[in-house]
Amino acid sequence: MLDGIIQFSIKNKFIIGLFTLALVIWGVWSASRLPIDAVPDITNNQVQVITLCPTLATQEVEQLVTYPIEKSLANLPDLVEMRSISRFGLSVVTVVFDDAVNVWFARQLINEKLKEAEEAIPTGVGTPELAPVSTGLGEVYQYVIHPRKGSEDKYTPMDLRTMQDWIVARQLYGTPGIAEINSFGGILKQYEVSVNPDRLRAMGVTIPDVFDALSKNNENTGGAYIDKKPNAYFIRGLGLISSLDDVRNIVIKTDANGVPVFVRDVARVQFGAAVRYGALTYNGEKEAVGGMVMMLKGANSFEVVSKVKAKMETIQKSLPADVEIEPFLDRADLVNRAISTVQTNLIEGALIVIFVLVLFLGNLRAGLIVASAIPLSMLFALGMMHQFGVSANLMSLGAIDFGLIVDGAVIIVEATMHYLVLQKLGRPLTQAEMDEGVGVSAGRMMNSAAFGQIIILIVYLPILSLIGIEGKMFGPMALTVAFAILGALILSLTYIPMMSALFLPKNISHKKNISDRLMDFFQRIYAPIIRGAIRFKYTVVTATLALLAVSVLLFTRMGGEFIPQLQEGDYAFHCILPQGTSLSQSVETSMQAMRIIKEFPEVKMVVGKTGSAEVPTDPMPPEATDMMVMLKPMKEWTTTKDYNELSALIMEKLEVIPGVFFEASQPIQMRFNELMTGVRQDVAIKIFGENIDTLAALAPKIAAVVQSVEGATPRRWNARPACRKSPSNTTAAASATTA
Repeated sequence: MLDGIIQFSIKNKFIIGLFTLALVIWGVWSASRLPIDAVPDITNNQVQVITLCPTLATQEVEQLVTYPIEKSLANLPDLVEMRSISRFGLSVVTVVFDDAVNVWFARQLINEKLKEAEEAIPTGVGTPELAPVSTGLGEVYQYVIHPRKGSEDKYTPMDLRTMQDWIVARQLYGTPGIAEINSFGGILKQYEVSVNPDRLRAMGVTIPDVFDALSKNNENTGGAYIDKKPNAYFIRGLGLISSLDDVRNIVIKTDANGVPVFVRDVARVQFGAAVRYGALTYNGEKEAVGGMVMMLKGANSFEVVSKVKAKMETIQKSLPADVEIEPFLDRADLVNRAISTVQTNLIEGALIVIFVLVLFLGNLRAGLIVASAIPLSMLFALGMMHQFGVSANLMSLGAIDFGLIVDGAVIIVEATMHYLVLQKLGRPLTQAEMDEGVGVSAGRMMNSAAFGQIIILIVYLPILSLIGIEGKMFGPMALTVAFAILGALILSLTYIPMMSALFLPKNISHKKNISDRLMDFFQRIYAPIIRGAIRFKYTVVTATLALLAVSVLLFTRMGGEFIPQLQEGDYAFHCILPQGTSLSQSVETSMQAMRIIKEFPEVKMVVGKTGSAEVPTDPMPPEATDMMVMLKPMKEWTTTKDYNELSALIMEKLEVIPGVFFEASQPIQMRFNELMTGVRQDVAIKIFGENIDTLAALAPKIAAVVQSVEGATPRRWNARPACRKSPSNTTAAASATTA
């Protein structure tokens, strides 16, 4: 069969040329539509159920909200894991499904089950809602809105938050690929009716009377229409509140004398603020308002960020001239750095391979024919990646080995060159003789070439069998390499024989060149070594076995790691204060830490996110702050040129703040840990049981034991009823970070 394909390719050069052109067009088209990101998305298949219940304490949230939701969702099909967090005013239940389950189908199943839970949740406590369809790589663009220098006192946090909600976020909605615009920080503007108890008693009005009057007098109604030829007059009742005076003039009741009692008679009506669960700070100088653009699961992050940036230019013109939108986390920057690294490595690798090919084949045409298989195999791999939904990232593209790709092509071309040297006809070969020679030489060697490439493909089969996080991390790499090798095999059967018959010189004689001299040099070194090895074969085998034993011994004592950490180019420092710390105290302490960090000349900007956002997909308590540290390009660093060393120096400086735990991470790394395991640390120990007091006593003891382990630095322990593995167990947790 292989001989038949080779013969067809040689005889039908025009058809193979058309197919090659089609491959180029298909590969370029696929590359333009290929999802691009820095790393593979290893987030598990999860759906979050969020319930805001601002009137409940932690224990009531757990008992009245979290438990009914967990109980109703416990019997969902293909359920892998369910965990939850209950905090003051907030319940977040994370439901993890098998990877084979479609996320939209999973959300539909949860929606159906939540109707049961809503019946068990007391009326008015809260309504469960599903979080946006996003992943650990979903926070693709984050920004702050703040006044420019000289205008700091002109705008209040409430003004900035209003701009974010009604100007910035409103215009960003509808952008393809965006799942949610999550506002963070500032003060959410509300109408506030502050009742006076003394006036309520004097007027004979109760608080429920005020509630009923406000709810019933804040709506528009329709009244059909009146037909008066030639026009029809539509009837509307306008009662929607649009100003503070509208609220003040609402009638609560009429007394016995027929005198109406208005809201203004018993309460003060003013602008107020919603209860704050989070705050955002900028450079340790002031509070600011920000937003997080959350990407839809499966979307192309590079395209989404590009569209967001284009819209931001228009949105900036909609804001006052002295208010600025400043991005602090831009996924496109990380993607560009990662892809630039891959691109540099691929180009350098290709040039080295081409140089070696031309050098050792001893013929420029032969070297270029073999080298041309590299970009064509890459285009084939890109086309297959697009078909199978594999994103272009550091793992998938960075694993391609050009030496493996050109293996089959080298065998075919070298066999053809050998055949041409043996044809000592004294004249150039005709095209028919050339075709026959290429067909004979390629046919003889193709079985060996194909077998070698199939062996390489088999090596990657175990990687393709990985599941879970390992499969998501290494699967794209194995698939991309397999696609490239498969493309190279097809090209070796079709394109390479056709190009060899068409472009290799038809009259070639063997002359001593640099490649022959190099091979003679290596042969002179190798021949004595191989003769000595054959002569002392038992010694060589014994030494080999001894080296193998030593290698196995060393391997058992080596440290292990799942994957080297990607240097994202920015830091994320987690600042944790003692439990029960107020939001204002957390903001003050985190700003002190941010000012210390900002003293480093390598730091461009520091943004702190304290507590939870409006859509609490990352439900942090008020005592926790994520400090996003944006760094300048490494060429501008002066303190040190080492990424990890700079992090250690910052941590050392932060130790001057007493009673506060800090841990260093990176934005994407921290987000992945939080979504997949529920904790941000590398290692977490959870204790399950019924009695929270017993768990609270055990957690610090476990933390003390963990602290004694070499290489571990325990950060905190949490004895709140905050994490639940099942509807019947409460947990406490002790977590640690590896050093």
